[in-house]
Amino acid sequence: MDVIAIIAALGAFIVASPAFFILGRKSGTNAERERQAAAKSTAEETSRRIVAEAERDAENIKKSALVSGKEEMIKLREKFEGEVRGRREEVEREERRLSERETVLDRKYELIEQRDKELGRRGSEFGRREKAVTDREQELEKLVADERRRLEQMAGMSAQDAKNELIRRMEEEAQADAANRIREIRESAKRNAEREAKKIVALAIQRIAADHTAETTVSAVSLPNDEMKGRIIGREGRNIRAFELATGVDVIIDDTPDTVVVSCFDPIRREVARLALEKLVSDGRIHPGRIEEVVNKSRKEVETQIVETGEQAAYEAGVHGLHPELIKLVGRMRWRTSYGQNILQHSKEVAWLASIMAAELGLDVNMARRGALLHDVGKVLTHEHEGTHVQLGVEVATKYGENPLVVNCIAAHHDDVPHESEVSVLVQAADAISGSRPGARREAFETYVKRLEGLERIASSYKGVEKVFAIQAGREVRVIVLPDDVDDVRMTTMSEEIARRIEAELQYPGQIKVVLIRETRAVDFAR
Repeated sequence: MDVIAIIAALGAFIVASPAFFILGRKSGTNAERERQAAAKSTAEETSRRIVAEAERDAENIKKSALVSGKEEMIKLREKFEGEVRGRREEVEREERRLSERETVLDRKYELIEQRDKELGRRGSEFGRREKAVTDREQELEKLVADERRRLEQMAGMSAQDAKNELIRRMEEEAQADAANRIREIRESAKRNAEREAKKIVALAIQRIAADHTAETTVSAVSLPNDEMKGRIIGREGRNIRAFELATGVDVIIDDTPDTVVVSCFDPIRREVARLALEKLVSDGRIHPGRIEEVVNKSRKEVETQIVETGEQAAYEAGVHGLHPELIKLVGRMRWRTSYGQNILQHSKEVAWLASIMAAELGLDVNMARRGALLHDVGKVLTHEHEGTHVQLGVEVATKYGENPLVVNCIAAHHDDVPHESEVSVLVQAADAISGSRPGARREAFETYVKRLEGLERIASSYKGVEKVFAIQAGREVRVIVLPDDVDDVRMTTMSEEIARRIEAELQYPGQIKVVLIRETRAVDFAR
């Protein structure tokens, strides 16, 4: 029952549902319309309010924009006007500057026009002057040519001859000036240097006193009697041949009583032979075997004596630390002579002189002694080796490690090479003093004559020389010149030229004085 009722109710509901739906929908539509109308009115009101506010805001913005625009326009106008004023002022300044430049240019143009006119005027004036000068030069050239021809006719020489004469006179004047200058320099240098040099040399000479011995190439051996000569010769000359073969000397047996002469160019061999011969004569046993034994013994004694002599000479000269071979060479100087002067005594004397002068001048005394003692060491080697004693001395000193200054003393003491130190000059001076002292040296007559002839030949080769005399044993040469060919100025240069040629062409001990004499004589006769 209930179900039927429910179904009936449900059916009634279903039948009534469309009607209710239509009624609900209609009422909803009306409500919606009402709501929409209200919303519409509200929206229209809001819209009008918003539009009104927007219009007010727009009006306000418009007014603000107008005001801002006007202000900006005013500012831009002021800025523009300021720029226009500035540009106008700048244009005005440029116009003034241009105006000033135009004015300056106008003035310069006027000046240029004036200068052009002036230059044109001067040009025309210079043209006239140039023409006048050209005319004058031509006239002068003509006058000079005429005058030259007239002078040549009067003087009897051409222009070239006159020019050559002028050049010759100028050369003579230049030579005269040079000679006078040379003489002044020499006199100025001599005033002090010569006085001091003489004092030092005199002091050095006064402080030594060396003996001078003259040795020859022969040695004489005294015999107890003439019978000994026969024993020296031996049967068929076998003893003398054995002796000469063992010693390398020549034994001269002549008519001189109780004397035998030993001759040899080598002084060491001669000394060995002399000692051996004296021992054989003293012993009395003379035969080839004994001769060879005695000669060997004498040779050893001489070698020992050479070393002792070298050491003693080095000690006396104050030279220490010499190489043993140099000691031997110094010892061999005892038996070597030069122009009759013993080389060992000469070397020691040079060492003493050089050391004294070095001490006076404040130089290296030890180096002066060493260089002076060894300066002639090459002379003991000239018998055995080729070359001059200077070359041999330099080689041996270099070989045994001597100081370069000592080597230079050896090399330069004859001016073969330049002097490298003051010590070298002192050694040369001491060598000249020792060799030129009177009685120190002697020379062969042939050498003496050749030197005198060489002096006269050199001096006579000069133009204007009348006579030449070699005096004082060749220590001085006097030259007499023609006064018309050689004047006083030429004499100075001629004396120097002669001296230099003597140094270059001749060999001589010491120094040679060159004296030129010029005199004018006026002669007349009273009748």
